[in-house]
Amino acid sequence: MTWKWEMESHRNCDAAPPHCEVSFQIYGGVIMPQVVTKNLSWFKTNPQVRKQFDEADLLRLGASLKERQLQPVLCQPDGTLIAGERRYRAATLVGMTHLEVKIADEQLSDCQIKVWQLTENMLREDLSGYEKWLGCAELMCMNPAWQQKDLAEHLHLSDSMIVRLLSPSKCSGEWQDALKDGAVGISDLYAASKLPLADQAGLLALKLSGASRDAIESASRKSRNGNVPAVRSSRIKCLLPSGISIVASGDELSLSDLIEALADAGKQARRARDQGLDAKTFQAVLRDQARAS
Repeated sequence: MTWKWEMESHRNCDAAPPHCEVSFQIYGGVIMPQVVTKNLSWFKTNPQVRKQFDEADLLRLGASLKERQLQPVLCQPDGTLIAGERRYRAATLVGMTHLEVKIADEQLSDCQIKVWQLTENMLREDLSGYEKWLGCAELMCMNPAWQQKDLAEHLHLSDSMIVRLLSPSKCSGEWQDALKDGAVGISDLYAASKLPLADQAGLLALKLSGASRDAIESASRKSRNGNVPAVRSSRIKCLLPSGISIVASGDELSLSDLIEALADAGKQARRARDQGLDAKTFQAVLRDQARAS
């Protein structure tokens, strides 16, 4: 939603002449003015979701910013960055003097800022699994009354994706350190999180020895099932009385695996329906989520 009104001075708009028309937009319940330009010395930084910055990537981004800044950074009224620290660092690195910015008309809470940062960065490949986990875990700590579905709603992610992103919280410190170092991924920790802490060390050793994600998941299932034999199949086809058939495929699927997968698919399908998605779009969303994990 956008509001427009006449400004009698450029008291609130650095680049605007008297009597100019200025547009304002609403972001997350906070009014944000349209783009203005600020000197780099005006900006301030605070700890944020992104913990690691690659200098080579920043140099490439800086070169791009010199040509054209496609997206403004977002700031508190006092100049503290809400989103865009990577752009700010890149601009500083290549010797730029100004950046385009949108400034909130009121001070945002730490929770609002964290939600904003995670929403902006969650689907970017360069935000590590470790950073995504820390951001989600911090948001849950900031909001003790939240359930995982509340976090999913605020970040516009599926419930199952949130379960995966929070799974490192159920893993040992060794697993968390391996995630921080990039030796393992979120999907690996999701498999490990299904085991008691005492049983996770062997799974980590298996992963660090070069085992695939499917092998880790298979080893996790075997550990959970103990010595109870389970009939498994790489493909399970369920023909329902309605005439609809459901096919599940994967590495050594058991009936328990099928039940868990169907429950997860049902939750995501209901969420997609509530969001107004059609079947083809829902299928594409699931495919993109699988690639991202």
